[in-house]
Amino acid sequence: MEREAERYLQVNARLIERLRFEALYRGGSKERVLQVLRGYQNPDGGFGHAMEPDLRGPSSQPEPVEVAFWILDELDAFDDPMVAAACDYLVSITTKDGGVPFVLPSVSEAPHAPWWEPEDDPPGSLIPTASIAGLLHKHGVRHPWLESATSFCWSAIAGIEETTPYYARAIVTFLDLVDDRERADAEFARLKEAILATVTMDPFAEGEAHFPLDFAPAPLRHLSLFSDETLAEHLDALVRLQTPEGGWEPNFPMWTPLVRHEWGGYLTVATLKTLRAYGRPTT
Repeated sequence: MEREAERYLQVNARLIERLRFEALYRGGSKERVLQVLRGYQNPDGGFGHAMEPDLRGPSSQPEPVEVAFWILDELDAFDDPMVAAACDYLVSITTKDGGVPFVLPSVSEAPHAPWWEPEDDPPGSLIPTASIAGLLHKHGVRHPWLESATSFCWSAIAGIEETTPYYARAIVTFLDLVDDRERADAEFARLKEAILATVTMDPFAEGEAHFPLDFAPAPLRHLSLFSDETLAEHLDALVRLQTPEGGWEPNFPMWTPLVRHEWGGYLTVATLKTLRAYGRPTT
């Protein structure tokens, strides 16, 4: 499985995904991954340059910070100066409510997927504020941005009764990683059924489905969302869904051919990580 995936990455993936694979599975240099990741970071501390493949422009956007932070998470590198610089950037774009927007108007300066459409004065959004805040809590980062962002997340989550898959995934990340466990567990208990209503349980469903392992790509730290039997069924499906080329393909819309390769590389590394996290052999 790994060998086929490695070949797929060599043919299709970005340099950063090839180096991530090398670091995670071949004893490669984590510092080389960090060097490439620094190339995506702008002088303002934000990330651009198609760090998030659907945002093709060079300018900083909130969501690429989350993408970068997940890579730093897998490398256990939250002590890297990139983190503090990114948090400083987040301060600069935080709205009065304490969150960061889903997307900034500067996205219109370059090609981008059609669902990244900004408002003129965008409000704070749980996407990506909740996931970014959760990761900072996980790694014990202390930065002024995190206090206001955490307050924003609590307030926004308290107002939710029903939700959508991407928002639910962000909520799960925050509630699983935030420090205040009593409050997090209470909100999770209140929202669990609403979250589950956004999950596709058929592991072979086609189209833009959101599966249990999208919500729990590694065992959740504190929350109990899916049964062991459900997770095992979806892990079995992941193995079967490896393509003849050796990768795993995106199931969401591709708006230009290049992003299929970039997302394919990103998802292939992510899938191998998930299988390993749950103790499944990948060799």
